[in-house]
Order: sequence, then structure tokens, then C-alpha cells
Amino acid sequence: MRKIKINRIYKHFKGKYYIVTNIATNTETNEEYVVYRSLYDDCKLWVRPLKSFASKVDKEKYPNINQKYRFELQK
Repeated sequence: MRKIKINRIYKHFKGKYYIVTNIATNTETNEEYVVYRSLYDDCKLWVRPLKSFASKVDKEKYPNINQKYRFELQK
């Protein structure tokens, strides 16, 4: 699985930017989640399973998207 970096900016495949603030662990399942904040509008805080955050874009569902991953690290 891809390594997700904390305090770094990622671009969602639909074009918006987010900063990863932490990785959290679910106390019941031990599943890891990415905690991230939007860098637009109200700067809302979000969580998403790490596996989903690091996944590739579904090219069957989104054939016109050029980005390889759902969230890509920005330099």
C-alpha cells in the first residue's frame, strides 16, 4: 500500500486540494483512517479509510480522469 505523508497536500482526482493532518486507528477494528482537511470553502475536516484514500481511480467509472490515484501527493 502507498505511504501517505502527514502535513502534506494531496489533490483529489476531481480537482480539489486537502492537507493530511494525521492517521487514526479505529479502536474496534484497528483499521487505519486518514484524517484530512479541505483547503477550500469552510476547511472541513474529513476521515476516510487509508485503503480508500490510497486507492487508484476507478477508470471504468471515471474514464476521462488522467490522475492515477484517488489522492495524489503534491510537490
